[in-house]
Amino acid sequence: MVQVREIHATSLADPGDIEAWLDKIAQKCQLDKPARESLGEAADLARKAEESAQLAGESVFRGSILQMGLEIADILSDLRMDCEGLQAAILYRAVREGKLDLDVVRNDFGERVATLINHVLRMAVISGLCNDSRQNVFGQDAGQQAGKVREMLVSLIDDVRVALIKLAERTCAIRMVKTAPEQKRREVSREIFDVYAPLADRLGIGQLKWELEDLAFRYLEPDEYQQIARLLDEKRLNRQRYIDSAIATIKAELDKINKHAEVTGRAKHIYSIWRKMHRKDIGFSQVYDIRAIRVLVPTISDCYAVLGIVHSKWRNIPNEFDDYIASPKDNGYQSLHTAVIGPGRKIVEIQIRTFEMHEESELGICAHWQYKEGAKSSPGKNYEGKIAWLRQVLEWHENIDDFIELESGTEQVYVFTPDGHIIDLPIGATPVDFAYRVHTQIGHRCRGAKVNGDIVSLNSTLKTGDQVEIITGNSDAPRRDWLVKSLGYLQSTRARSKVQQWFRAQNREQNIEAGQRILDREFRLLGLDLSQVDSIANRFNKHGADGLYAAIGAGDISATQVISAARSNLKTNTREPASKTKNASRYAKSTFYIYGVGNLLTRIAHCCEPQPGDDISGYLTNSDGVSIHRSDCASLLRLQAEEPQRVLKVTWGGAPEQRYPVNIRISSYDRAGLLSDITRLINGEGLSIGTLKSSETKDGMIDTEFSTEVLDIEELSGLLSKLCQIENVVDARRLVESESSHVN
Repeated sequence: MVQVREIHATSLADPGDIEAWLDKIAQKCQLDKPARESLGEAADLARKAEESAQLAGESVFRGSILQMGLEIADILSDLRMDCEGLQAAILYRAVREGKLDLDVVRNDFGERVATLINHVLRMAVISGLCNDSRQNVFGQDAGQQAGKVREMLVSLIDDVRVALIKLAERTCAIRMVKTAPEQKRREVSREIFDVYAPLADRLGIGQLKWELEDLAFRYLEPDEYQQIARLLDEKRLNRQRYIDSAIATIKAELDKINKHAEVTGRAKHIYSIWRKMHRKDIGFSQVYDIRAIRVLVPTISDCYAVLGIVHSKWRNIPNEFDDYIASPKDNGYQSLHTAVIGPGRKIVEIQIRTFEMHEESELGICAHWQYKEGAKSSPGKNYEGKIAWLRQVLEWHENIDDFIELESGTEQVYVFTPDGHIIDLPIGATPVDFAYRVHTQIGHRCRGAKVNGDIVSLNSTLKTGDQVEIITGNSDAPRRDWLVKSLGYLQSTRARSKVQQWFRAQNREQNIEAGQRILDREFRLLGLDLSQVDSIANRFNKHGADGLYAAIGAGDISATQVISAARSNLKTNTREPASKTKNASRYAKSTFYIYGVGNLLTRIAHCCEPQPGDDISGYLTNSDGVSIHRSDCASLLRLQAEEPQRVLKVTWGGAPEQRYPVNIRISSYDRAGLLSDITRLINGEGLSIGTLKSSETKDGMIDTEFSTEVLDIEELSGLLSKLCQIENVVDARRLVESESSHVN
């Protein structure tokens, strides 16, 4: 039968019970006195939140918030959770039920504890997705939806403690549904069976995996569960006597050669038995590892030595031997598995592993994950490496069928519909992409969007875990602006194709009018000559300007493509010839260049001899130009302390690219921080500002003019589109030569 741990969070009437519990947790997790006291403060805050809710007349079962928080923390203490994780576990239920504000947690216990709770809450939104009805959702069955849930969990996990807290919380949840209505038991069990038991398995946490699987199996398949449980109970006493005899034999053999080992009987989990029976199509009597023994030894060489002793004592069954030490499982599990014909010609399975392997099989990632950095320090240098390892461990793709209409070769984000179903979209997807992913007509009628309850712009970027609601109109009317790539409304090929199809179906006159309006606007912003349109139309095999306008209006040709065809205008319309970026110095004879030194001579410092890829800084010498040092060079640090004004920020890069000078004018209404937002955006695009000037116009607006250098017309178009999206900016366009003389 399923063995469920004792619930240690006892009656709250006796403060001594909490004190004893805190002592036990502090001992198991090796917490110092301040950390133990902080756990007590977390428990006290959870208790106060519960009592406040009761005094306010809210429906709260006495002890439910605190007791469940303590039970979650108790499970995590077996996984060696750190103090922050335990605090988050104790307070999680109070925050989830709305009895405790997350800002209070942040003020009392710090940002990191609040972030942990917030991330666990994000994982909680998947509850109920993996129901037992198996209905189709957007052309995908529930199995595919469960797969998406698992993939989404992977993308959510930036801190392994989030997954562990959620696993512990779900373990508590499935323990508590024993007396719940059958439908509730099945919903919780399905979610755990499809998502959280596999997650525990991938993390290698055997002690949670087995419990979650057995309890979920008990509620999902009660008849088969009870049948196997009865078969186990009928022969339990005889089986235990047999195991005790075999253990004594193995110990005697190990004593003869002075091998230290721990030999025990191993309980076989009911779901594991059922799964093996169905996988191999065998009966209960043919499941060899119902009689099972585990041998723990100090070293790997001892493992193979014990294997030799066992095989010399009893005949092994060849097809039932697995060496998971030489070839570990995907989740890191290591052990030797063998089945032998033991005394009385009965089959016994024997597992042999080291004490360290056994610890990892029970604790998985927790066995070698250290949480001791604490709240006063940031994660160690290998933190990102561990996260990368975790994400690799959590690759589920070999277990999931190919999904419908995945964007080939792209990463995904996973967002929710208002009903809680998961939609997969390419990285950078917008609400418009989401609308078309749900249904073509939803996309055509999209007028606005809410993300997590807040109204957002239609070209805002969605993140994994967002819940998206589309605001629709009464008629199909997609916007042609959606097809302008630089505006960022559409990222998925599928959505773009649907918009293009809609516009192709419109009449030619409408498309000509719309196409001309789009191209006029783009050419005006870029300062290009519209008289070139006829010659550009010939490049696209269109009959004159109207043919080109119709194709743009129908979505067959984008304004970006037309602008690309007109890119030569950028150079011919500038007063200055094309130039190459000058603030770069070549590193020896390599393909690497050093940026940030202007036209100054550079030399590599002999004291540290930086190599391409190292973090570097420059020191402006009196006569030899700029000496390039590693940023952690002792000589540089000394010079920086003495003459900080001589230290330059420099970086590695590739060969300078040919760039073209342009002048840009931004018309806007004045506000605080406007200029800062403009310069921040330009800097974010990797561009430099040559000159900058602002002046007030007669109508009270602000004209901001600046010069920069761009790689090509596409880069300029993208820059202008982003500038137009800044708050209070009315217009941003390139100045032609006659307008820009006063800028330079």
